[in-house]
Amino acid sequence: MINIESKKHYAGFAAIVGRPNVGKSTLTNHLIGEKIAIMSDRPQTTRNKIMCIMNTDNAQIMFLDTPGIHKPHHKLGEYMVRTAENTLKEVDVILFVVDASEKRGAGEEYITELLQKVKTPVILVVNKIDKLQDKEKLFRIIDDYSKTYDFAAVVPVSALEDEEFPGLVAEITRHLPEGPAYFPDDMITDQPERVIAAEMIREKILLLTRDEIPHSIAVEVEEFKERDNDDVYIRATIFVERDSQKGIVIGAKGSLLKKIGQQARADIEGLLGCKVFLDLWVKVKADWRNKDKALKQFGYND
Repeated sequence: MINIESKKHYAGFAAIVGRPNVGKSTLTNHLIGEKIAIMSDRPQTTRNKIMCIMNTDNAQIMFLDTPGIHKPHHKLGEYMVRTAENTLKEVDVILFVVDASEKRGAGEEYITELLQKVKTPVILVVNKIDKLQDKEKLFRIIDDYSKTYDFAAVVPVSALEDEEFPGLVAEITRHLPEGPAYFPDDMITDQPERVIAAEMIREKILLLTRDEIPHSIAVEVEEFKERDNDDVYIRATIFVERDSQKGIVIGAKGSLLKKIGQQARADIEGLLGCKVFLDLWVKVKADWRNKDKALKQFGYND
């Protein structure tokens, strides 16, 4: 009888870190092929650590999309940075995502200092290479970063345009321990559906409101109920810090709130695969980003 060795399987965790707005959430979503992490061009979009699960023919990779590391200006900011920093100690490999169209600055230097404190292998992911007119610049960027840290690998990507990331996935898998899958093949995130729904609502507010609004927004799903006609009823409250912000989010005769609801509902229906009735309300909770009780209420607690 011929003994045929079974194919080896690997499973482990990969943290995605970088300063705000370098494309971490876009990369996460495109790697797993589903929209889980919310995206916008505003800094500090991601507030919580979100796990997204990718299965390949020989590995299961749990990606941890973390908040952008930045200088905090309130308790929410402190929580976000602490979440990102703590993640570095919990994973098998780290993806340090940088923006090829931006110069290396104090943010990248600070993250490099944090990486020096852990023994976890780090892959430098040079994102947004589609924005480089001079492709020779890519080699200069890689050389510049390689002088600051001994990276396990360097992988250039365009998270926005690439459909597959075989080189990156292969490098990640190389650092994972051998073992069975942690989660079922059809599971793509550890976040409850109501949490993802709240994040999708917040994403639409980020896209549709003025500059002074987005960072003051929190969304809480207060009711998430499957009904007899096979649709889902979701009642969510949008919290702002001032009365003037409430007026902006609602808009003239409720026009902006209606638009937020329409766009968020379309994304949530895509996630759930059924019709959704979305009931949105707006309330004021003054200075909530600096209040421990409010941060805990909205899920921003260690």
